[in-house]
Amino acid sequence: MTTNEIFTRLNKVFRDVFDDDTIRVTPNTTADDIEDWDSLEHITLISAVEKEFGMKFKMGEISSMKNVGEMANIVAARAKR
Repeated sequence: MTTNEIFTRLNKVFRDVFDDDTIRVTPNTTADDIEDWDSLEHITLISAVEKEFGMKFKMGEISSMKNVGEMANIVAARAKR
C-alpha cells in the first residue's frame, strides 16, 4: 500500500468521522487543525481508522501519535507485514 493510498483512505475516514467533506489531512495535521477533534472524537477516529485498515493500534502507539503522518506510518508498517 502506498503512502498516497493510505492518505486517500485516511481522508475518507476523517471526513466521515468529523462529517466535513472539506477536510484534507496531511502528514502534519494535528487535533489543533480540526475544530471538532477533541478527546472523545479521538477515540471514535482511532476506531474508524482501525476498522478501515483492518488493524488495531497498540495503546502506546495511540498515546505517542503527534500527527496524522505518524498514524500513516504505523498503518504503512502494519501493511508490510
